[in-house]
Amino acid sequence: MFRRKKEVMIPVYLINGFLESGKTEFIKYTLAQPYFQTRGTTLLILCEEGELEYEQALLKKTKTVMEVIEDEEDFTIEQLMELEKKHKPERIIIEFNGMWNMKDIKLPIHWSIDQQITMIDASTFPMYYTNMKSMVAEMVRKSEMIIFNRCDGIKELSNYKRNVKAVNQQAEIIFEDSQGEIEEMMEEELPYDLNKPVIELDNEGYGIWYLDSLDHIERYVGKTVQFVGQVLRPSTFPSDYFVPGRLAMTCCADDMAFLGFACEYDGASRLTQKSWVKVTATVANEYWPDYNGEGPVLHAVSVEKTKAPKEEVINFM
Repeated sequence: MFRRKKEVMIPVYLINGFLESGKTEFIKYTLAQPYFQTRGTTLLILCEEGELEYEQALLKKTKTVMEVIEDEEDFTIEQLMELEKKHKPERIIIEFNGMWNMKDIKLPIHWSIDQQITMIDASTFPMYYTNMKSMVAEMVRKSEMIIFNRCDGIKELSNYKRNVKAVNQQAEIIFEDSQGEIEEMMEEELPYDLNKPVIELDNEGYGIWYLDSLDHIERYVGKTVQFVGQVLRPSTFPSDYFVPGRLAMTCCADDMAFLGFACEYDGASRLTQKSWVKVTATVANEYWPDYNGEGPVLHAVSVEKTKAPKEEVINFM
């Protein structure tokens, strides 16, 4: 019986972002780094051309060949296969056009996206986020790393982070100004007092606490929080655990996410699915299977039935 020869997977690095967001600058810097050197050919597919250009000396030194695809309708599997056949690359970098829909991107089956990075110009982010929310959401949804550059003098970085984290909770978010990487949110900027015996979370506070806990769990371990949430009881959970949380609108009315952490509570099995409760709980950093490691786990001090809040959905828009 004949067996089909196994296809060799080609690693792809997908760099996206709107025009002048710093994509070219980032790729040029990365290509020049010793850790990124390779013996074979690197195929750089350029889907838009900004002010910065790729110097021939850099391309030659890094064994990089560049091809330009100007029109979205030409970004097809057939065209990409032709470029592969022409250059026989060891790896591929795609500088994607920010105005093309990420939903529509299709690659050859043996092209494997090893990393997707989104570049964002912090000085223009509010304009794009206000006018093109759905495009921004698609851009960041599957990115492993999101880099906000040109952050000099911008005070709303914590808001920017919440906007993005609401869509992609797992992404690493980096802020950079002209001096390099900067911290995005200090404790004193949080809308609640971490030193209070019980940290009471309103609508805004709950969303910020949830997202900040994912990045800075050390701030909350051993603290007691109190909030109103809806009951979710996944069938796979132990009988003494449930998830109290809130629905959040991340970019549009059709894009909703339930934000909540596993909570240990003796009476969890008696809670009604989707009912509203007032939870007082201590925060721990523990292993949980759904996290594939450690993460925030709540231990209930009390769980009381309550009525739904006036605004049931948290709005990150």
